[in-house]
Formats: sequence, structure tokens, C-alpha cells
Amino acid sequence: MKVNEIFFSIQGEGKEIGKPTVFVRLTGCNLRCNWCDTEYAFYEGKEMDVKDVLSEVEKHIIKRVCITGGEPLLQRSDLMKLLNILLEKGYEISLETNGSLPIDGIPDKVLISMDWKTPSSGESERMLESNLSLLKSKDQLKFVIADENDYEYAKSFLKSREIPCEIVFQPVGGVDIKWLVERVMADHMDVRVLPQLHKIVWGNKRGV
Repeated sequence: MKVNEIFFSIQGEGKEIGKPTVFVRLTGCNLRCNWCDTEYAFYEGKEMDVKDVLSEVEKHIIKRVCITGGEPLLQRSDLMKLLNILLEKGYEISLETNGSLPIDGIPDKVLISMDWKTPSSGESERMLESNLSLLKSKDQLKFVIADENDYEYAKSFLKSREIPCEIVFQPVGGVDIKWLVERVMADHMDVRVLPQLHKIVWGNKRGV
């Protein structure tokens, strides 16, 4: 599998926010979101055997792993092998995916963190509606929101669908959150509004 980087940090997003985590970032993405903050993962990386990835992960004491990208599901075969081995070894696992590829077949114990792209991304038409019914209560659906148009899009989307998992709203850039909190409160929306914690701590430094 082609791996962009493996590093130890805190989880900066979603319901696992703040937890020390080993990140495995896979190379390659099928989307080109306008505000993407990991463009270096589109192409950069090196080929690694699954066992070599596991060896790097095991250098850290924490048994919590986030598989991210890029888009990990582009390397589905090797990804599944890695997920199953990590589960056998007792790891907590989250999988971050962009919502455009099928999530069927992901082991039940893996927390799926799935994006639903908003209009500002330029990729909202490429989301896979059938994925929504595959999400479970342990999972999360994340909207990255740049402006009022994105917010109204997400609000309308949620009113017309039953989502079985937690919903996360996150501002583009990860830190300008006050306006989004105020809009959610004014509309009494039952969603979780979160910053990107790693950007508050380290700014835009690559690798965290």
C-alpha cells in the first residue's frame, strides 16, 4: 500500500477529539476539494507492506489508530487487511473517508468518520447517498462549512433525512467557529460543533 506518513498526535476532529492517536495517512484522493488542507497526500508517499505499516504503528504505546488520507478506500484491499490485523491486535480504529466511495464491508468495530461535502468544496455532487444507510450509531457524519450557503445546505440536508449517527459541523480552516456556533444555537440544531484542535495547538504545521 502507498503510505504518505505515519505519525503520533492528538485526534483533532470529531467525537474522538483530543485523544492521543497514531495516524496512518494513505496516499491518493479521488476528490479535489477547494479548501483541502492535505494536498500533499494526493501523490506523495512510499510503498509499504501491511506488516511494515503495523511495525511503525507498534512503535507507539497508544493502541488507537486513525486511518486517513487522501482517501483510504482507494486502496481497499490492503486497507481491509490492515484493519483486520489491527482489530486482531486489540486496537481502537477510526477510518476517515470522503463519502464518495462505498463504505460497505468495513468491519463493525471500526468507527467510520464520513464527510458529506458542502457546495464550497466543489465536490458536493459526488457524494454517495447509499452510504448513509450503512452508518451506525457509533459512527459520525461530518460537514465542513465555509459560509452561510454551506450551512443552509447542511441544514436542509439533515431535515430531509434520518441520519443514524452523530453529526459534526466543522468550520473550514478549523478555528473560526463562533459564527457557526451562533447559527446552530439560533436554529436549535442537534449537531456537534467542533474546531480542529490540532490547528489550534500547532497551526498549519504539516504532519499533525
